[in-house]
Amino acid sequence: MNPSLKSIGIGLVLALTLLAVVVGGQYAYFLLRPVTPPGQRVIIVETGASLSSIAKRLQERGVISNIANFKLLARWRDAGSHIQAGSYEFARAATPGEVLARLTSGDTLQQSFTIPEGFSLSQIAEKLEAEGCGPASSFMALAVDPEFIKSLGLEVDSLEGYLFPETYDFGPESSQDRLIRTMVRQAKKRLSPELLSQAEAVNLNQHELLTLASIIQKEAGNKAEMPIISSVFHNRLKKGMRLQADPTVTYGLTEFSGRITKKHLTTETPYNTYRISGLPVGPIACPGEDAINAAANPAKTDYLYFAARGDLTHEFSRTLDEHNAAVRKYIRKE
Repeated sequence: MNPSLKSIGIGLVLALTLLAVVVGGQYAYFLLRPVTPPGQRVIIVETGASLSSIAKRLQERGVISNIANFKLLARWRDAGSHIQAGSYEFARAATPGEVLARLTSGDTLQQSFTIPEGFSLSQIAEKLEAEGCGPASSFMALAVDPEFIKSLGLEVDSLEGYLFPETYDFGPESSQDRLIRTMVRQAKKRLSPELLSQAEAVNLNQHELLTLASIIQKEAGNKAEMPIISSVFHNRLKKGMRLQADPTVTYGLTEFSGRITKKHLTTETPYNTYRISGLPVGPIACPGEDAINAAANPAKTDYLYFAARGDLTHEFSRTLDEHNAAVRKYIRKE
């Protein structure tokens, strides 16, 4: 080989080796050096976002130092297609590998939302809107949308009673569709085959169980009395007596000032149990687990009436005379 060509070849190899060492060193430095964002940074990754757009946003916000190197890392780990959508908060120093691990594990920002027991759909919608989770109107539209309800595996006209009351953690980008699906899924978990079998033993299907449970939830001032209140309603149903539950009256009204009048009691609605026999057409609120269990497992009593004492407890009666005496003692006194 021509000595000059040989020298050129050796020089080229050395140059390439040096370049590889430099590039490798720079890449190793990129991998090992933690980057501290200039303050708290929230990165939103949309569903379907490309790896390039994600890396660009991370660099622009000071979370990583090099777009190309980050993309190379993601491809090397076969992680590019596993990055999860959501809102991510970065505030502390982190290596590119740690940043990528958070993106693929779905370590997103979370916010809590609590549905109190006994809240109606409209109250849930208003609370969601107040806490920045979308308009109440769109939530209510979904809650009565036939196709959406069918997609949840339910055959009802409304999701009233089917959103389980508890505290949920959601990402800020969560859609109302997703929120509702999660709430319904929680409700279904509580309606175990064993519980539904208990309900069937007292002549209630799933919809009737939630309907009665919602009335118990609204009537009860404490959990201990729920099985007893349940027994009153079961006893009345067996005897063909109307339930005459005040919360069913107010639920069916378009306007209510806070005090039930004789006019309200005589107003015809599908929920007014002073006017209809049996259970109303559906739940009047979202019942909690205790109310649902009480509806399926009423206490064994012969009570037919109860009157509020004004201290979140009730006076239970077997006869109308006993009940009238309790009314005079507590309600009229109040």
